[in-house]
Amino acid sequence: MIRPATEADADVVTAIAQAAFEHYIPRIGVPPIPMLLDYPAAIRAGKVWVATDDAVVAGFVLLEDEPNALLLDVLAVSPAAQGRGIGTHLLTFAETEARRRGYTRITLYTNEAMTENLTYYPRHGYIETTRETIANRHRVFFQKTL
Repeated sequence: MIRPATEADADVVTAIAQAAFEHYIPRIGVPPIPMLLDYPAAIRAGKVWVATDDAVVAGFVLLEDEPNALLLDVLAVSPAAQGRGIGTHLLTFAETEARRRGYTRITLYTNEAMTENLTYYPRHGYIETTRETIANRHRVFFQKTL
Protein backbone atom coordinates (compact mmCIF):
# COMPACT_ATOMS: atom_id res chain seq x y z
CA MET A 1 0.00 0.00 0.00
CA ILE A 2 1.20 3.51 -0.77
CA ARG A 3 -0.08 6.40 1.31
CA PRO A 4 0.89 9.97 2.18
CA ALA A 5 3.54 10.07 4.90
CA THR A 6 2.55 11.47 8.27
CA GLU A 7 4.70 13.12 10.92
CA ALA A 8 4.75 9.75 12.71
CA ASP A 9 6.68 8.36 9.70
CA ALA A 10 9.47 10.95 9.84
CA ASP A 11 11.96 8.86 11.80
CA VAL A 12 11.51 5.74 9.70
CA VAL A 13 11.68 7.71 6.44
CA THR A 14 14.91 9.34 7.59
CA ALA A 15 16.31 5.96 8.66
CA ILE A 16 15.43 4.38 5.31
CA ALA A 17 17.18 7.23 3.46
CA GLN A 18 20.28 6.76 5.60
CA ALA A 19 20.35 2.98 5.17
CA ALA A 20 19.51 3.00 1.45
CA PHE A 21 22.17 5.54 0.49
CA GLU A 22 25.03 5.08 2.97
CA HIS A 23 26.82 2.47 0.86
CA TYR A 24 27.33 5.15 -1.83
CA ILE A 25 29.50 7.33 0.41
CA PRO A 26 32.77 5.54 -0.52
CA ARG A 27 31.90 5.83 -4.23
CA ILE A 28 30.93 9.50 -4.14
CA GLY A 29 33.24 10.68 -1.38
CA VAL A 30 30.48 12.56 0.46
CA PRO A 31 27.02 11.62 1.74
CA PRO A 32 24.48 11.52 -1.11
CA ILE A 33 22.01 14.39 -1.05
CA PRO A 34 19.08 12.15 0.01
CA MET A 35 20.95 11.52 3.27
CA LEU A 36 21.03 15.26 3.98
CA LEU A 37 17.39 16.21 3.43
CA ASP A 38 14.96 17.39 6.10
CA TYR A 39 12.33 14.66 5.81
CA PRO A 40 10.10 15.94 8.64
CA ALA A 41 9.77 19.26 6.74
CA ALA A 42 9.11 17.45 3.44
CA ILE A 43 6.44 15.34 5.12
CA ARG A 44 4.78 18.45 6.61
CA ALA A 45 4.80 19.97 3.11
CA GLY A 46 2.96 16.93 1.72
CA LYS A 47 5.81 15.83 -0.54
CA VAL A 48 6.44 12.30 0.79
CA TRP A 49 4.54 9.06 0.24
CA VAL A 50 5.41 5.78 1.92
CA ALA A 51 5.06 2.19 0.77
CA THR A 52 4.04 -0.21 3.51
CA ASP A 53 4.41 -3.96 3.63
CA ASP A 54 2.29 -5.55 6.36
CA ALA A 55 1.86 -2.06 7.91
CA VAL A 56 5.66 -1.57 8.10
CA VAL A 57 7.11 1.34 6.11
CA ALA A 58 9.42 -0.28 3.56
CA GLY A 59 10.19 2.63 1.23
CA PHE A 60 9.20 6.11 0.16
CA VAL A 61 9.21 8.72 -2.60
CA LEU A 62 9.68 12.46 -2.30
CA LEU A 63 8.04 14.38 -5.16
CA GLU A 64 8.55 18.03 -6.11
CA ASP A 65 6.38 20.10 -8.43
CA GLU A 66 8.38 21.88 -11.12
CA PRO A 67 7.09 24.20 -13.83
CA ASN A 68 7.06 21.61 -16.64
CA ALA A 69 7.40 18.22 -14.92
CA LEU A 70 7.11 16.38 -11.67
CA LEU A 71 10.52 15.79 -10.12
CA LEU A 72 11.04 12.39 -8.54
CA ASP A 73 13.46 13.79 -5.99
CA VAL A 74 14.08 10.69 -3.88
CA LEU A 75 13.09 7.05 -4.20
CA ALA A 76 14.38 4.82 -1.40
CA VAL A 77 13.63 1.31 -0.20
CA SER A 78 14.84 -0.17 3.04
CA PRO A 79 17.74 -2.55 2.34
CA ALA A 80 15.80 -5.28 4.17
CA ALA A 81 12.89 -4.84 1.74
CA GLN A 82 14.83 -4.52 -1.51
CA GLY A 83 14.23 -7.03 -4.28
CA ARG A 84 10.49 -7.34 -3.60
CA GLY A 85 9.25 -4.84 -6.21
CA ILE A 86 8.61 -1.99 -3.78
CA GLY A 87 10.80 0.42 -5.74
CA THR A 88 8.90 -0.39 -8.93
CA HIS A 89 5.57 0.19 -7.16
CA LEU A 90 6.82 3.56 -5.89
CA LEU A 91 8.06 4.49 -9.35
CA THR A 92 4.69 3.59 -10.87
CA PHE A 93 2.95 5.59 -8.15
CA ALA A 94 5.11 8.65 -8.92
CA GLU A 95 4.22 8.42 -12.60
CA THR A 96 0.52 8.08 -11.79
CA GLU A 97 0.75 11.04 -9.42
CA ALA A 98 2.46 13.10 -12.14
CA ARG A 99 -0.41 12.37 -14.52
CA ARG A 100 -2.97 13.17 -11.81
CA ARG A 101 -1.31 16.56 -11.35
CA GLY A 102 -1.50 17.25 -15.07
CA TYR A 103 2.13 16.68 -16.01
CA THR A 104 3.13 15.00 -19.25
CA ARG A 105 6.59 14.05 -18.01
CA ILE A 106 8.49 13.10 -14.92
CA THR A 107 12.14 13.90 -14.28
CA LEU A 108 14.83 12.72 -11.89
CA TYR A 109 18.55 12.80 -11.41
CA THR A 110 21.05 10.48 -9.82
CA ASN A 111 24.75 10.51 -9.15
CA GLU A 112 26.79 8.85 -11.88
CA ALA A 113 28.52 6.73 -9.21
CA MET A 114 25.15 5.15 -8.43
CA THR A 115 25.63 2.81 -11.37
CA GLU A 116 22.68 0.62 -10.42
CA ASN A 117 20.37 3.57 -11.10
CA LEU A 118 21.90 4.15 -14.53
CA THR A 119 20.45 0.81 -15.64
CA TYR A 120 17.37 0.73 -13.37
CA TYR A 121 15.64 3.84 -14.69
CA PRO A 122 16.10 3.07 -18.41
CA ARG A 123 14.52 -0.36 -17.78
CA HIS A 124 11.45 1.59 -16.67
CA GLY A 125 11.29 3.83 -19.74
CA TYR A 126 13.43 6.74 -18.56
CA ILE A 127 15.80 8.39 -21.02
CA GLU A 128 19.04 10.07 -20.05
CA THR A 129 18.85 13.74 -21.02
CA THR A 130 22.07 15.30 -19.78
CA ARG A 131 24.96 15.08 -17.35
CA GLU A 132 26.47 17.88 -15.34
CA THR A 133 28.69 18.51 -12.37
CA ILE A 134 27.30 20.67 -9.59
CA ALA A 135 29.45 21.25 -6.50
CA ASN A 136 31.63 18.21 -7.30
CA ARG A 137 28.56 15.99 -7.64
CA HIS A 138 28.35 14.32 -11.03
CA ARG A 139 24.66 14.13 -11.87
CA VAL A 140 22.86 12.19 -14.56
CA PHE A 141 19.42 13.55 -15.48
CA PHE A 142 16.57 11.39 -16.79
CA GLN A 143 13.04 12.00 -17.96
CA LYS A 144 10.06 9.96 -18.99
CA THR A 145 7.24 11.19 -21.17
CA LEU A 146 3.93 10.04 -19.74
